[in-house]
Amino acid sequence: MWKEFLKRSGWTDLIISLIFILFGIMLMARPETIMAIISNVLGLIFIVMGILKIIQYYSTGKINKYLIPMSTILIIVGIVVMFCTEIILSLFRILIAIWIIYTGIMNFHTSIVWKEYKSKLWVTTLILSFVMILAGIYVLVNSGAIIQTIGIILVLYGIVDIIENIIFIKKVDNYLD
Repeated sequence: MWKEFLKRSGWTDLIISLIFILFGIMLMARPETIMAIISNVLGLIFIVMGILKIIQYYSTGKINKYLIPMSTILIIVGIVVMFCTEIILSLFRILIAIWIIYTGIMNFHTSIVWKEYKSKLWVTTLILSFVMILAGIYVLVNSGAIIQTIGIILVLYGIVDIIENIIFIKKVDNYLD
């Protein structure tokens, strides 16, 4: 049962890595378009949430007084997000950097587990985890990192993560029997 869970988890991680690669390629090919789309979609989501809060306020008989200020804030945030792509880019850069660093740290932990099982792949996993952590730190501290660089790093992250997940999926049988 545990082995099957780990294998499914590995395949899920592979799919997520492929999505990161696809998104990275799109960022490299059409960075301004992708950022505009992200800003518009997020802005619309906030605006719709604000409108839904207004509807909820009136449909519940004006009981929840906090809904009007909340809906106003959501609508304003939606408008700001739609017209302030740079803010979205900064937040996006920070979130991606945190995700890459987190994954690198988790892969570092995996390399320690592989070493305990006396796997020859622990060094490869260790090196790849450090590469991922360094890439995440680069994206985090370099506010001038252009969108294409983030796209390249996302593609590299996806490739490294796919390699590690394939190794994991292939080796999980050997170590959990």
